[in-house]
Amino acid sequence: MIAIGCDHGGYELKLEIIKYLESRGLEYKDFGCHSATPVDYPVYGRAVAQAVAKGECQRGILLCGTGIGISIVANKVPGIRAALCCDCFSAEATRTHNDANILAMGGRVVGPGLAVKIVETFLDTPFSGEERHARRVAMIEE
Repeated sequence: MIAIGCDHGGYELKLEIIKYLESRGLEYKDFGCHSATPVDYPVYGRAVAQAVAKGECQRGILLCGTGIGISIVANKVPGIRAALCCDCFSAEATRTHNDANILAMGGRVVGPGLAVKIVETFLDTPFSGEERHARRVAMIEE
């Protein structure tokens, strides 16, 4: 199960990503927001991060205007490694090297076509498990 959440700045992009998830038959839980009416992004960033940290969802996707604020919030939750990605290379690298469990993007930064490719890369790329990367992830978690 994938947790997804956004603020008003990421709402339209969230709708596009949900269409993509549904087209692949992937289960998701939408933590809001549910319109373009201004809201406070920490509420949604925290909700998604807590669901992933508790194991209720395997991975998360967070969206705000830039992706910055909502990723900062998510990274405050123990056990979360949220990565702000604006390209497929970063999405692949953060999964391979950092075992990132939440993808953050900016609805005012990344267009829908690229965003879907970034999501696909993030979801389909496994953690390498290489000793050096596992060691570094363990250091992050300390």
